[in-house]
Formats: sequence, C-alpha cells, structure tokens
Amino acid sequence: MEQQFIPHIGTDESGKGDFFGPLVIAGVLVNEKSAEIFRNLGIKDSKKLTDKKILSLSTEIKKNAPHSVIIISNQRYNELYSGIRNLNKLLAWGHARAIENILNSSRCSYALSDKFGDESYIENALMKNGKSIELKQMIKAESDIAVASASVLARAAFVQKLDAMGKTFDMIFQKGCSPLVKDTAALFIQKYGKERLHEVCKTHFKTFKEL
Repeated sequence: MEQQFIPHIGTDESGKGDFFGPLVIAGVLVNEKSAEIFRNLGIKDSKKLTDKKILSLSTEIKKNAPHSVIIISNQRYNELYSGIRNLNKLLAWGHARAIENILNSSRCSYALSDKFGDESYIENALMKNGKSIELKQMIKAESDIAVASASVLARAAFVQKLDAMGKTFDMIFQKGCSPLVKDTAALFIQKYGKERLHEVCKTHFKTFKEL
C-alpha cells in the first residue's frame, strides 16, 4: 500500500560555503498536488542542476506553492555572525524565519530540513506560529521534494544576488572558495580597498584572514 503524502514545509540554504555573496535560506510548503508538479518538472537538489535550470524552476515553484526566501546580505551576515559566533545558530535563525513566514498564511504541522546542527537550534528560534510544528532534520534531506524545492529557491536567489553584486562593483564574483576566489578578492581590494571587502564577503572565512 502506498504511503499517504503528508503536506510539509522543506527548508534549505545556499551560500553557506561561498566566500562571496549572501546567505540565503528558503522554505517551501508542498502538498500532494504540488509535489507531483515539482517531480514532473525535474526538481531535485540544486547542486545537481545548472544555474539556468535553477532560475527557471524557481519561477515554477513560486507559482505553485507557498514559500519564503530569507536573504542575509554580507554586511548583515557579518554583523549577525560577530554577535552569535556560531554558524549553525545563524542558520537555525534563518530556517526558523522561513518556516514562520509560511505559517503566517498557511497551515502546516510538519517541517523538514537538512541536518546541520542540533535540532533544538531551530526549535528555540521558532516563535508563536512555529512552536506547535513537528520539526525534523535529516541527512541528505534534499532527496525530499519540499527540501529540494527550497534548495532551488535558495540557490536561485543566491545566483541572482551574486550577479547583481557583480553589476554593482563591475566584477565577476566567483562562487565557492577556490584559489580563483582569492584572486577575485585581491582584485576587489585593488579597486575598492580592503575596508570595503566586508560588503561582499563573509569575514569569518579563512580566505579573509589570508588576505
């Protein structure tokens, strides 16, 4: 007998391992109908999709499901991190906000996220609307259609923000943390000075200290 589909919120983040660009956390509430639509569209973990595909899929997700996208700019990220000093707690704050935002307009009793730290971090960050939700973290949660959809929304927003940042500073900001990233950072310092680097990067990364 086929197991009944339980409507649920999936959350995921993008930009956590990228020196340049924001941290983005997204949440998507998927029901049986939208789950089928998303599977037919080929939605899966964003790491397995091209940027072009991610951007086109994100439009379909937004049309078919309640969602929330939290974008923490580099300046705000660095302020929050200097206060919290714990990336998992900062992630939990973002995941909790995404869940809360969806619950403001939609009813749901279950949420799932990828495992990144103690589950109590998200539970403690939830406010009034989220206190009654059942919350689970799972290793490789992107295999779940709601979490995969959230990963696509988060990555799409990250890609768009990184592109906009490139236009603002007339530069191409590399993704990830490769030697090319360090070269880009050196070029940015040459053009704008080290004192402005915190506007475009995550300052607690080892790359920042090496510069």
